[in-house]
Parts: sequence; C-alpha cells; structure tokens
Amino acid sequence: MAQTTNDIKNGSVLNLDGKLWTVTKFQHVKPGKGPAFVRTTIKDVLSGKIVDKTFNAGMKMEFETVDNRTMQYSYRDADSFVFMDMTNYEQVNIPESLIGDQERFLLEGTDCIISFHDGNPLSVELPASVILKVEHTEPGLQGNRSNAGTKPATVETGAEIQVPLFINEGERVKVDTRDGSYLGRENS
Repeated sequence: MAQTTNDIKNGSVLNLDGKLWTVTKFQHVKPGKGPAFVRTTIKDVLSGKIVDKTFNAGMKMEFETVDNRTMQYSYRDADSFVFMDMTNYEQVNIPESLIGDQERFLLEGTDCIISFHDGNPLSVELPASVILKVEHTEPGLQGNRSNAGTKPATVETGAEIQVPLFINEGERVKVDTRDGSYLGRENS
C-alpha cells in the first residue's frame, strides 16, 4: 500500500532525495480555491536543520521506519560513546559526531533516546534537564539571594554554565541540556 501526504503525522520520518527528515509540525490545508496541500515543518535527522516544506495533497511519499530506543550512557571510548540497552544489555558505540555539543551534559548512567534506522544510529536525544554537581565556582557573597546576578561555574562533566551568585561548590543544580541554562538548585 502506497503512502501519501494524507498519512503525515508528527514524528513521521520521510525519505526526501535520499535524506531522512522528521515531521515536527504539519497542517492539512483546503483553500476555497485551488487544490489542497499539506504544510509541514521538517527536521533533517542527521544535521538537525529545520525547514518548512509544502506538499500537494495526495502526493505519494516514501516513509521510513525509525526505531527509538532508551539506552543508558556507560562510558567514552576514544572517538565514540558507549551506550547500553537496559532490556538486553547490548552495548552500542555511538560516533562522537552524533553527540556533538550535548557531550557537555552527558553523565554516566544518563538515559537517552537513540534513534536507529536499519540498525544504524541516527540521533541521540538527552533528557530535557540533568542534575549536575558544581565542581568549581567563586564563593558567593553574603546577602546575594536574588537572581540579580550570575557567575560562571564548572559542573562535574566539565561544562561551564552561569549560576546565581548564591550557588556554592558541592551543590547540585538542574541544567537545561538544550541551552545549558540554570534551572534551579536540587535539594538532596
């Protein structure tokens, strides 16, 4: 059975000119005049590039099957990262190029979602936030209890983030993995 633009949903993976694209938004449009069409926002699975694309309604499309698996980060091995599937304990090496800048917030034992196509890893998605210990920061000044100022802090993964002035070494902070922003102090 051939699939068409009518089958597009959020999360669908399309093969366009040999590249894999994930549908992040779509809208079926039936104007008063003219033919119907489907307006989409798609993301290149490998590069992360986002584009808007419009397709004619009923146009035949090539959909791909992508397997999303939750895997736990184990350790770094030269130029790759080793993840373990916690259901069957299979270990998979993920190339450094798929991790990219996310490495700054990747801590051993972190569960990530890894997308596979035909057994090949396509992308690695970290949780939206992680809890990290502050390894080094300048001492805060007494009375600085507001969000008025920030200071640099190095967390246990080696990443440098901006934290409020009242955060001290040894404290655990919640960090947004998408942009590295401070989300709050974790009470342990």
